[in-house]
Amino acid sequence: MSGSGAAGGGPGGGVGGVVGERAGLVAGGNGGAISGLYITDIPRELLARVPAEQRGPGLGRDSVRLLVSPGGAQPSLHAFRELPQLLRAGDVLVVNTSATLAAAVDARLGGEDVVVHFSTRGDDGRWAVELRAPAGRGTTRPRPGGPAGAVVELPGGRRLVLEEPLAAGADRLWWARPRWSRPSPAPYGVPELLREHGRPIRYAYTERDQPLSAYQTVFAVPSADGSGSAEMPSAGRPFTAELVARLVSRGVQFAPLTLHTGVASQEAHEPPYPERYAVPATTAALVNAARAGGGRVIAVGTTAVRALESAADERGVVRAAGGWTDLVVTPERGVRAVDGLLTGLHEPEASHLLMLEAVAGRAAVRLGYAQALARLCLWHEFGDVHLLLKDDNRHGSHC
Repeated sequence: MSGSGAAGGGPGGGVGGVVGERAGLVAGGNGGAISGLYITDIPRELLARVPAEQRGPGLGRDSVRLLVSPGGAQPSLHAFRELPQLLRAGDVLVVNTSATLAAAVDARLGGEDVVVHFSTRGDDGRWAVELRAPAGRGTTRPRPGGPAGAVVELPGGRRLVLEEPLAAGADRLWWARPRWSRPSPAPYGVPELLREHGRPIRYAYTERDQPLSAYQTVFAVPSADGSGSAEMPSAGRPFTAELVARLVSRGVQFAPLTLHTGVASQEAHEPPYPERYAVPATTAALVNAARAGGGRVIAVGTTAVRALESAADERGVVRAAGGWTDLVVTPERGVRAVDGLLTGLHEPEASHLLMLEAVAGRAAVRLGYAQALARLCLWHEFGDVHLLLKDDNRHGSHC
């Protein structure tokens, strides 16, 4: 998953309204542990199982909590609805407009039931896919990929032919070519298959299936060719139209870009693989103007960081760009165009944690995650969110 995040305070910005998943927990007694930089285990009670708006009456998407980690300062906890008071006129929020696909489809491989996760659309008509084994109650578990030449039977008499692993030496993700044997009166490809037979990818920590609308952000714009993200760019989920209007009235600007993210790699802990992105000229101009005028550029999600940094030169000047990016943002590389990152809470071994270090520094990340555990923040795409801001006094230090 691209993000994480949970239930929070009510109107007025309080953070004491603990409901649902946080009820009954006691800080320090929830089983988690901090070892070195990050937690070593996420207590089950801190896994967000349903969207925030389903946790109690009167709650909305923005009823989550916001952990703020300013580089070089102690973290603080707020209601997400307080975000307009935490930003300044002239700041720019860079948002990912990729729409979430109904990317999970039931299928058969030989005599075995499988679930196909459609991850990434290639330029040659193939799709990168992950095969999963059904685990009951709508969830799945890992299974080996392949073999080459295997034919996956899809609904409606359609097929996928597995061709080769996406990366040498790994077999979780495979390039697969659709083979449609049944004629259709209208053009029919994978996007049409997903709309007709797909459902959102769901992980075992969630309580029940959710409609696709629960996985769309307020910024999502469907692509004309049916491309999208296999999993929600979840850092944008807590935003509502009302909150966006409040931010705009405060003088905060929004700069859209697109990065179609593939399936998460939480089992394999793989580094990010290439993804398709587009940074329009208007966004480049907004970001460059903000930086020149002293405003902060805050990426909403790790996907927005990856896309924007792929379009920035060594001085941090952003240009219109697009195509495929294989950029991995690390503390050694650093960030050039981004001053802050709004993201969810990530798995202990997620490669995205290196990006958080690159933005705010190791000390800020360590303090933030210790605070998230102590204050019972919720993890994953329906959970709480974390705002990390660059420490202007670090001067390139990553520790």
